[in-house]
Amino acid sequence: MTQSPPEFLELNGINIALRKRAGANPGIVWLGGYRSDMLGSKANFLDEWATEHGHAFLRHDYSGHGESGGEFHDGTISLWLEQSLAVFRQFSSGPQIIVGSSMGGWIALRLLAELQRLGEGSRIAGLVLIAPAPDFTSELVEPKLTNDQRRQIADRGYMEEPSEYSDQPYIYTKALLEDGRINQVLKGVIQTDCPVHILQGMQDEDVPYSHAMKLVDHLPVDDVTITLIRDGDHRLSRPQDLELLGRTVSSMAGSIQPTPSVQ
Repeated sequence: MTQSPPEFLELNGINIALRKRAGANPGIVWLGGYRSDMLGSKANFLDEWATEHGHAFLRHDYSGHGESGGEFHDGTISLWLEQSLAVFRQFSSGPQIIVGSSMGGWIALRLLAELQRLGEGSRIAGLVLIAPAPDFTSELVEPKLTNDQRRQIADRGYMEEPSEYSDQPYIYTKALLEDGRINQVLKGVIQTDCPVHILQGMQDEDVPYSHAMKLVDHLPVDDVTITLIRDGDHRLSRPQDLELLGRTVSSMAGSIQPTPSVQ
């Protein structure tokens, strides 16, 4: 499908690219993963879903990603969270369902916590988390670092490893790893006050399904559902995966009283 040009929000000298679609609430807000952008298959699928069902839809690229400005090397969870919060507060209104993929699941949980701190937690009507990777820096990356990679981080401030999804390597900076510890969420009870639905592939080699189960253990007092896809990988972008995502978002949106919106 042909994409309209993005809008931009300037934040601390960085142009953050975003696309928004007007429609009824609950709106859908997309938060992508590490090194992903807002034109990926899941984000585009949700845009089509929102068009078909008449819901508002909002997505953006973190700095250093996609069509946004800034350098990827400068990115941290705190920085990308700040940008996500600014886009959310300025370009959405009323109740929203946050759909967070991989690192976007971590950003979603931190975004909710920040909105709760600001007295706006009720804005989040539900969370759909796809292969969520909260605390991935300390839980999944750091434990596997080799001595050589640790030396790279100490000597030059970052390390690289090949990516099966791109010709460009994954880059993990010292700043990202240190900042990740500040943003950890798997330390106690996560109070969401909204339904949570996790979609997780059991063949996911990047974020094992045991990590999703650990997240569930930290969500003991909420309406939490986890769907395990036995043959699903990390991307969960096959036609059957997208169909499941559509059913999940439709079910959650259908349980929330819709309201008109001028987004």
